[in-house]
Amino acid sequence: ERGGRRAELHKMAAAGAEAAAEEEKRLPEGDPESGGDSDDEGDSDSSGDGEDEEKENEAEIQRLEEQLSINAFDYNCHLDLIKLLRQEGELVKLRRARQKMSELFPLTEEIWLDWLKDEIKMASEISEREKVYELFERAVKDYICPEIWLEYAQYSIGGIGQEGGIEKVRSIFERALTAVGLHVTKGTALWEAYREFENAILETAQPAPGSIPSPEQQQVLCSQLEKIHTLFRRQLGIPLLDMEASYAEYEEWSEEPIPETTIKNYKKALQQLEKCKPYEEALLGAETPKLAEYQAYIDFEMKAGDPARIQLIYERALAENCLVPDLWARYNQYLDRQLKVKELVLSAHDRAVRNCPWTVGLWIRYLLAMERHRVEHSIISEMFEKALNAGFIQATDYVEIWQAYLDYLRRRVDFTQDSSKELEELRSAFARAVEYLKQEVEERFSESGDPSCTIMQNWARVEARLCNNMQKARELWDNIMTKGNAKYANMWLEYYNLERAHGDTQHCRKALHRAVQCTSDYPEHVCEVLLTLERIEGTLEDWDAAVQKTETRLARVNEQRAKAAEKEAALAKQEEERAEQRKQARAEKKASKKAKKTRTGDKRKADEDDEGEWGQEEGFQSHQSELPSKRHRGEGDGVLPEEDMEVETGLFGRSEKPDGPAIPKEKASTSRKDMPKVFHDSSKDKVTVFVSNLSYTMAEPEAKLRELFGSCGEVVEIRAVFNNKGTFRGYCYVQFREEEAARQALALDRTAVEGRPMFVSPCVDKNKNPDFKVFRYSTTLEKHKLFISGLPFSCTKEELEEVCKAHGNVKDIRLVTNRAGKPKGLAYVEYENEAQASQAVLKMDGLTVKDHVIKVMISNPPLRKLPEPARASLSLAPRQIYGARGKGRTQLSMMPRALQRQSNPMAKAENGMVQNSPATSSDPPAEPKKMSNADFAKMLLKK
Repeated sequence: ERGGRRAELHKMAAAGAEAAAEEEKRLPEGDPESGGDSDDEGDSDSSGDGEDEEKENEAEIQRLEEQLSINAFDYNCHLDLIKLLRQEGELVKLRRARQKMSELFPLTEEIWLDWLKDEIKMASEISEREKVYELFERAVKDYICPEIWLEYAQYSIGGIGQEGGIEKVRSIFERALTAVGLHVTKGTALWEAYREFENAILETAQPAPGSIPSPEQQQVLCSQLEKIHTLFRRQLGIPLLDMEASYAEYEEWSEEPIPETTIKNYKKALQQLEKCKPYEEALLGAETPKLAEYQAYIDFEMKAGDPARIQLIYERALAENCLVPDLWARYNQYLDRQLKVKELVLSAHDRAVRNCPWTVGLWIRYLLAMERHRVEHSIISEMFEKALNAGFIQATDYVEIWQAYLDYLRRRVDFTQDSSKELEELRSAFARAVEYLKQEVEERFSESGDPSCTIMQNWARVEARLCNNMQKARELWDNIMTKGNAKYANMWLEYYNLERAHGDTQHCRKALHRAVQCTSDYPEHVCEVLLTLERIEGTLEDWDAAVQKTETRLARVNEQRAKAAEKEAALAKQEEERAEQRKQARAEKKASKKAKKTRTGDKRKADEDDEGEWGQEEGFQSHQSELPSKRHRGEGDGVLPEEDMEVETGLFGRSEKPDGPAIPKEKASTSRKDMPKVFHDSSKDKVTVFVSNLSYTMAEPEAKLRELFGSCGEVVEIRAVFNNKGTFRGYCYVQFREEEAARQALALDRTAVEGRPMFVSPCVDKNKNPDFKVFRYSTTLEKHKLFISGLPFSCTKEELEEVCKAHGNVKDIRLVTNRAGKPKGLAYVEYENEAQASQAVLKMDGLTVKDHVIKVMISNPPLRKLPEPARASLSLAPRQIYGARGKGRTQLSMMPRALQRQSNPMAKAENGMVQNSPATSSDPPAEPKKMSNADFAKMLLKK
């Protein structure tokens, strides 16, 4: 009878699951079958609207499918398509769309739960239930989500009527507890569900009322009771929220006193919970993505050292920050170095590259982990091919992934054999890497990413050192030198060292002779190396040839440098002459103005004007460098020449308007010219801001700016700057009462005033503070910011934000304009983090906006070009020219010792004693004596 009751319970559980499946196996809203006979109740208008909406949805579905056929990695397009298909009830297409998306991206918890619920509604047969089980297995691998595990366990209870059903449910619950049972806030639900399941099994094992259980039945009852006791004790030893209620429930349920060991573990877990609560509360109150709060929690768990808890907090952080490459990298590093469990490690690496495929470091770590755990070669090669198609954002990333794969192939080769399949595969991969960088990468980035040919250098080292094939190594180095590297001394020395170690003296000598002829950055160094070689191993004829070669080369180099020095001196002299001419022209113009004023008999006024002009020049010198010095014809687009001295007409005479009729423009200009001068008070710089790039035609600058800056604080005065003709110069000084008001005024920088962006900057004397920078934007690499070019001039900030926000949280957008406020078709877009910016580059580069194809890249402004004299001076210093590769690896001085000893020849007499040091004499230095090529050669080789 008891066995019949147990079978009946199993049957009821299975029947209940099937009934629930039948109940939910209705198509989503919008399916024609779900409407029944309700069409008869609606009117023709609503029916027509429904048909129109259905046609629009079908057209949109077709458009989304076509777009995905072009770009399968459009994440948002996948989401839109799935949403529409679910709305329309196209379950077959919906399943196919979800399947395609899951192959490309890890799915979020919400997407998985929707998919699972739809599949559960359709699963009635045993074979269909197996497919749902497979889908659950895929879901729990993407992210560790308590909700998905709980749904999985509850769904499995519906199959307990099948053979082995109870053990299968227990197995799923145990896996769920291992995965998320330690979750402080959500783990309790799983423990309670597990206990409820075991309690239900206990009910089926109870004997009928009034009957005496047999020994076998009593054993089953005891075993089942022990299972529930064990679950309670396990749960009470883990710090979980509301664990006090679980303890009270255990006290009420248990007929026996709670063991001391359990109480001790419970108190210990309570103490640990108190330590965790601040971190959980911080997560609860923080806004997404909560990265800083999770990092603090991770650091706390790392100090505690429990691997299971460390793994869980990392997984919780990644569920909310799945697009942060650094977080994946730290997690994978922990798994690689601490846990070292193959399935766990490889699963985490796989999820990392699926979430952040643009990060080359994650792919490299994945390849290393696969090699470390002895994964089959074919699988590693397949993963490498996926990495090549991941869409890296820099050319150097492709060099790094190729190098990592080549290192792996090299470690597979047994070099004790003359020839092997692995060696041929390695050589083939080297050749393919060189060709791939030349073709694929250069076509996309306009550079190979490997200007120094590091891959070919490594290939040459393998051939020379491991394969004893110097002939192949020489061919590779010959190819390297033909790619623009022959002018760098360190490249020649790298080849020389390889030849020295594995080649012969003849080829070493040949390489150094070519180096002397070709090197342009440090020819002295290669000359010295050649002479050292001949001194040790060469014959007299070799020595003579080397000396002649080096003398000829160094003489030519010094002649070129002397010509460059003469050219620089000539440029400097021309610049001085031009400066003198400008100074003389200003003096002449100033004298003519004075003479003109003297002829009118107003000598006193002329003296006052002269004195005021010099005072004004001191007043605005801190910002004079910001303004152009040439006049550009046109309305408000230029400024007056430097020769027209400016005066600041302050509030004296302009703060109040006369009661009489308006003054004509000509008279107004004259009145401004006659106003008393106001001198700049540098002691008030902290409460003053400098405003520039205003329109020259602004009628009332003081009134306009007083209204604009009044919201920042009390304005003491506004000093607009006019020239002697009474024309507004387009800039002024705004003085506030409080320093805080001046700081708030800086926020108005780039505000549009009469169609032009107004520039607002601190009032700083640049002569006293030469390092002060007005430009407030970074000029270095910013991985969280994008630079967009090719935008239509009509594109607004709002329109661009609408395009960009689909790929992440946009913090700021700046449209680049010229000084007149006209757009230049460029923009900077700042995202919250590097991951969102990288994702946006992949999705937006090449996008069409208003018939314009835009170009998107990570913001990395080029260095500003130096003025012509500065570039010329840099080009003359041989010790500062490093070429594209920077300094040589040896970091040795490449200046011959003889030349170093003669670094100050004019301070020495013939006997070598200093006669007249510049530091001890006020006389000007003597003109250096011109030297011939032979003199230079003797000086360089003098011992």
